[in-house]
Amino acid sequence: MPGRLLSSFTLLALTTGLLAGCASYRMDNTVQAFSGLQVLPPNPTYRFERLPSQVGQPMQDQLEAQADPVLYRAGLRRDDASPRYAVLVNASFQQAQSPWPEPGMSSVGIGLGVGGHGGGIGLGVGGLFPGGMQQPWYQRQVSVLLRDIASGRVVFETHANNSGPWLDPAVAVGAMLDAAMQGFPNPPPGVRRVDLNLGAPPATGAAPVPAPVAR
Repeated sequence: MPGRLLSSFTLLALTTGLLAGCASYRMDNTVQAFSGLQVLPPNPTYRFERLPSQVGQPMQDQLEAQADPVLYRAGLRRDDASPRYAVLVNASFQQAQSPWPEPGMSSVGIGLGVGGHGGGIGLGVGGLFPGGMQQPWYQRQVSVLLRDIASGRVVFETHANNSGPWLDPAVAVGAMLDAAMQGFPNPPPGVRRVDLNLGAPPATGAAPVPAPVAR
């Protein structure tokens, strides 16, 4: 047992050292979008709207603040006084079972989080202690609905799903919103995969801008 523990901790140390040299983390997203728009009309302004369950929620304020730059890059312009569209954004996170749940196996699980004022690495080691220790694993989803205010009709709907290790929620949500809006206003039909490379945070401490990976 002592030899096994030593070899496992040696592997953990080596893996941590490899991660320290990593510059990016690839986040894979499953995206499906539906659009009634072929092109953006002139003056594509918007304001946010909320479901009754979202009213007064501080987390919704943060979510909309993350969505603003994504919608701007997609060609939309925020104008609360004279909007053409109403935008509803939603995000959900659930802890899930790791894809490597076998107890008693010597394995190393690694989660990499970047953003804010630095990077964080979470490590989970299975099989080193009775009952094992599992790496935290999460299922995440974001959605964006765009409704034409004059007609009341939803003209764009998109969903992005991701399953993976722990990531700073601010980084994960921003990246997934970018993935969800890929191809707006006329995205490809059907379910597709959009991979994003989350780079190491800049020296200023600003959140990294995800770069789409061509599929």
